[in-house]
Amino acid sequence: MHDQTPILTVTLNPAVDVATTVPRVIAGPKLRCAPPRFDPGGGGVNVARAINKLGGAATALVAVGGAMGERLLALLAAEQITALPVPVLGETRQSFAVLDETTGEQYRFTVPGPPLGAQDAETLIDAIARETPHGGYLVLSGSVSPGLAVDFPSQIIAATKHQAPKVIIDTSSASLMQLIAQPTAPAHILRVDQKEAAEAAAHPMNTIADSVAFAADLLARGVAEIVVTGRGAEGSVLVSKDQRLICHPPTVPVRSKIGAGDAYVGSMTLALARGLPLRQALQWGVAAASATVSTDGTALCDTDTASLRFAQCETEDL
Repeated sequence: MHDQTPILTVTLNPAVDVATTVPRVIAGPKLRCAPPRFDPGGGGVNVARAINKLGGAATALVAVGGAMGERLLALLAAEQITALPVPVLGETRQSFAVLDETTGEQYRFTVPGPPLGAQDAETLIDAIARETPHGGYLVLSGSVSPGLAVDFPSQIIAATKHQAPKVIIDTSSASLMQLIAQPTAPAHILRVDQKEAAEAAAHPMNTIADSVAFAADLLARGVAEIVVTGRGAEGSVLVSKDQRLICHPPTVPVRSKIGAGDAYVGSMTLALARGLPLRQALQWGVAAASATVSTDGTALCDTDTASLRFAQCETEDL
């Protein structure tokens, strides 16, 4: 195993991911599914899994509750992921994905997680502050649970500042918009997709130049030190104080897009934790996402396929 800086991932709203296939999705009749695949899921969980699959090490701090929370922890243990469970009220959710074998289209059903209260929020903040590795990487990935404050990611940054971690954030919805609109302290890396960037900017991200301008504005306003914007098949745009890059992925067969963004974040974080330069880290992120979309359900990537995709990715200065 390569030497690396410690990594802690945080998952506030995890899920047990269930994936299956049917010959055809049709409304009305009972659909006979193939035997399901069960994976531990949620943003930070998948980031830790991707890091593990790529030969690295990460600890996954996970908010869990009820019997489904126990199932999630068992699935993590089966993959030899070091987990730090933080018990919360309510039952950990499930997500369900069905692949239509006739069309190749995937249908994804996601239910909200259990609402968390003030005590849950305090317990989570205390646990994150206690477990964040000094000078290491702290990855907050996935949605913020219902009931938590919209500025919970900013609270995490504030609570861990004494450990001086490099904070990487890949969240969504109101919490992402809050983080962009009212930054308190800059994250090390913020990852957004094209749709999220367009929503935050209040105009379409039609061109690569739009993504660069959006990211540069976030840097100038202190939202993050590095902004990565996903542009689907076009690739990912990275903007830092002194670099503007785009990495183009190879064309690959798409079977499941679940977890591709998390694999991206995991692979990029691992590359940085191993001391690789930003350009290579970007390329590893795109390679892992590209490797993931060709797998079933949330199987994520493996080292051999990610390495192959890495060689096929093209990175250029903007």
